[in-house]
Amino acid sequence: MNEYSEECLLTFLEKQSQLFDEPVAETQEEAEAFLEDCMAVVVDSLGEVREYFEENGIDVDSMSEEELEDASEVFALPNGQYLIVEG
Repeated sequence: MNEYSEECLLTFLEKQSQLFDEPVAETQEEAEAFLEDCMAVVVDSLGEVREYFEENGIDVDSMSEEELEDASEVFALPNGQYLIVEG
């Protein structure tokens, strides 16, 4: 464990409703287990978010950086990184 920072876990807990209709985690431990199970990744920039989607066969060529950041799978972290969670 400990792949995800506390900041990352708290952000996911706070904003999980942007991707899921019902909460999938209520504690940091549950959030970490959930993120590990779905192989969520943390990247350093929107460019890396774009690369991640392209590598996974998602066409993002016509999406602006703002649209990428607003995607329900993308969680902007306070430190400038991004958490990508595929629901």
